[in-house]
This record gives sequence, structure tokens and C-alpha cells, in this order.
Amino acid sequence: MGLLTPVKLSRESEYGLEALSVLAEQGDGKVMLLREIAVARRLPQGFLAKVFQKLTRHNLVRSHRGAVRGYSLARPAQGIKLKEIFEAIEGPDLFERCIFWHGRCGDQNPCRLHQRWAKIRPQLEAVMEETTLAQVVQGSKDMRAKGKRGIGKRR
Repeated sequence: MGLLTPVKLSRESEYGLEALSVLAEQGDGKVMLLREIAVARRLPQGFLAKVFQKLTRHNLVRSHRGAVRGYSLARPAQGIKLKEIFEAIEGPDLFERCIFWHGRCGDQNPCRLHQRWAKIRPQLEAVMEETTLAQVVQGSKDMRAKGKRGIGKRR
């Protein structure tokens, strides 16, 4: 394996998760304009359009044209895994990357912490594979009910 970028998630992933959460909160099949999704979470619409191209390509959202325009989830939120979302945006090698160093660590050129990371990497990947968009949305609702601010939540 060559040198890779770190596993740190990008702003694209943050915005993608926020936008998908908006769609999930609306219920299965609800079509929303990109502008409405962006306004709901105060996200930049132009940047979100690029994220939605990736999400559409990976069958996470469906683009609607004609009388009813916009986007909807491609399948129920219970069937969309965080791993799918993040790999669609960040790339399929996301969980192979080092979390410590940008572009200097890989299986062929390991950093001093590589063996430690190699032990926990499958656990992180498993959590992302097991966690659904529906669970994330429900967890955010629960946090709001308790008066706590969610991760990545705009003020």
C-alpha cells in the first residue's frame, strides 16, 4: 500500500452527514431542494452540490427532475451506514489511512504508531459499518432533547 492521506474526516463529510440527516428527518421518500437542505443546516449550497454529486453516484441519494425536483434518500435511513457515507465522500481507502500523519504513513512505510493504529482500525471501521443514518439522527434528537449540542452542529 502506498502513502495515503490521514483518516481525518473532511468538511465535505461533515456537510454530507448534516445534509443526509435533514433528509432522514423528513421521512422516507421526501424530496427537498438542495437550497432547502442547505438552509436547514446553514451549509453553503454550492459546496453541498459537489457533495451531493458523490452521494448520488454512490446511490445514497436520488436526484429528482421534472415537476418534483430535488433530492431524496435513495433508501430508508435505517439502511444507510456511516461507512457508506464517509467512503462515498472520502474514498474507498478511508479506513486504510493513518490517522496520525498526512501522506507519510502506509503499510509499506509505517510510522512509529502504525502498529497501534492497525489494531484499532478494524474496530473503528466496524462501528461505522454498524451505525446507521437513522441512529445518528435519533441520537441527535436525543441530545437536543437533553439540551446538548451535537457534533458539527452549527450555531
